[in-house]
Amino acid sequence: MPFKSKAQRRKFAQLLVEGEITPEVYEEWNRETGGALLPERVKPKSKRSRKRKTTRPSTRRTSMRKRSPGTVKRKGTKKRSARQ
Repeated sequence: MPFKSKAQRRKFAQLLVEGEITPEVYEEWNRETGGALLPERVKPKSKRSRKRKTTRPSTRRTSMRKRSPGTVKRKGTKKRSARQ
């Protein structure tokens, strides 16, 4: 996995000196990064960019009687009498 920032590269170099990671791991990361120009630091994504979870339907909708798919509810129309 390549480094994302210069700060991350420095941290890995520090871990290498302290002996917490192997030289092979550091070299793998460094090789995958290549000669890319890295930013000093990477900022976390803003909270607004995350996907919103869908909310559960209200209890009123679930308690309504179910209609067949072909039935359409019409507002403002009166039933026709059989005499017409």
